[in-house]
Amino acid sequence: MSGRDVILGRIRRALGPHGAPGAPEQAPEHAVDRRYLREHGSRTTERMVDLLAENLADYRAIVHRTDAEELPYLIMRLLAARGPQYVLVPPGLPPEWMSAADPTRVHDRAASTSHELDRVESVVTGCAVAIAETGTLVLDGSPDQGRRRITLVPDHHICVVRVPDQVVSSVPQALERLDPTRPLTWISGPSATSDIELDRVEGVHGPRTLEVVLLGGS
Repeated sequence: MSGRDVILGRIRRALGPHGAPGAPEQAPEHAVDRRYLREHGSRTTERMVDLLAENLADYRAIVHRTDAEELPYLIMRLLAARGPQYVLVPPGLPPEWMSAADPTRVHDRAASTSHELDRVESVVTGCAVAIAETGTLVLDGSPDQGRRRITLVPDHHICVVRVPDQVVSSVPQALERLDPTRPLTWISGPSATSDIELDRVEGVHGPRTLEVVLLGGS
């Protein structure tokens, strides 16, 4: 049977139980097995977090590990190394995260224009979920993450991931945690693109530098 016959047979079956008028009966196709793997292999929680860190680094994100006590000082050092004058802060970011940092804070407002956001060098957010197998961070616009645009315009993004609570192994597991009606932003490393010469350029569609803080002990 040719590919054309297969396609026409499917069209006939879609038209109704007997297909198109005068069409010969077609043998039913076998049901597609959709019992997909939910994750590739089994791993401990510690190994899952390690895999996330490895894949984030492979995407050229800068990975840090810390606990709640040291987090404010780590964020202070990361911002100080960049030397920003303005840091964008979502409305629901835990205040203790920024308690040691002193740059001028710009709050996420609907009235902010793209030109105003462009003057902000850094942004600090949380995340909704992190996927170990793909090294992906997902933001859903929750209060500790803010609007989608605040993580796309500034050149430097610090994203805090609570481990192991916010880490899953695979994309199917992440989708079960996410609300599809929310504005989801999927981040796999800093923004990058390549032209026909395969010259990599970073920072075209989002931040040039992505720093991920794996916050343990939460």
